[in-house]
Amino acid sequence: MRIGIIGAGHIGSTLARHFSAAGHQVALANSRGPETLAGLTADIGGGVRAVTAAEAAGFGEVAVVSIPYGRIDELPRNELSGKIVVDTCNYYPQRDGHEADLDDGSTTSSEKVRAATGGDVVKAFNAIFWENLRDRGRPEGDPERLAIPVSGDEDKAKKVVAGLIREIGFDPVDAGPLAAGGRKHEPGTDVYTAELPAVDLAAALHAA
Repeated sequence: MRIGIIGAGHIGSTLARHFSAAGHQVALANSRGPETLAGLTADIGGGVRAVTAAEAAGFGEVAVVSIPYGRIDELPRNELSGKIVVDTCNYYPQRDGHEADLDDGSTTSSEKVRAATGGDVVKAFNAIFWENLRDRGRPEGDPERLAIPVSGDEDKAKKVVAGLIREIGFDPVDAGPLAAGGRKHEPGTDVYTAELPAVDLAAALHAA
C-alpha cells in the first residue's frame, strides 16, 4: 500500500517506521521541508521518501495526519479530499487555542479534521503513548498485545485502518461513528492512553 504521512513527530515517524517494515511504500512530510528529514528517512530505511506535505497527501491510498490539531487548516485539502485520512490528532486548548464548539462538546476535533480535508476520516493512534506504539507491538494472540480504538463513519475506511493496526502488532477496536466514537477516546476519557487488551478496551468503550 502507498501511505503518505504528514507530520514527522513521535507518532508520525513511528508509524513510518512500522509501515515501512511491514512492506508498505511510505512518503513522509513535515512542516520544515523534505531536506530536514534526510537523517530520519536514512535511519528508518526501507525506501521511505521525504516529501512535501502536498506530495505526501497525493502519494498515498491512505494519508496519516499527525500534526498539532491547531494547524489542520494548513493541510493540503485538494490532495486529501476523498482519501482515507487517519487522524491521530488531539485537541489541547492550552496548546492549540480554545475553540468554542470543541469546548462545549457540540463537535469533535475529528469532525473538524474531516471538514478541513474532505477525506474519509478515521480517528486512530491518538490514544496510545508513542513509546507503546514504538515498542509494544506483539504477534496476534499474544496476551500482552495492546488494543487501539478506531472510530469513523465509513466501514471500508475503518477496515483498511484496522488492517494496518493489526499488521504492526496491535488489535483495533471499533469505537463507533466519528462523532460518538471519537468522543470515547479523546483526551480526558478513561481509555485515553490506557494500556488494555482488546476485550477490556471494548468493555471500556461500551461503558463510556
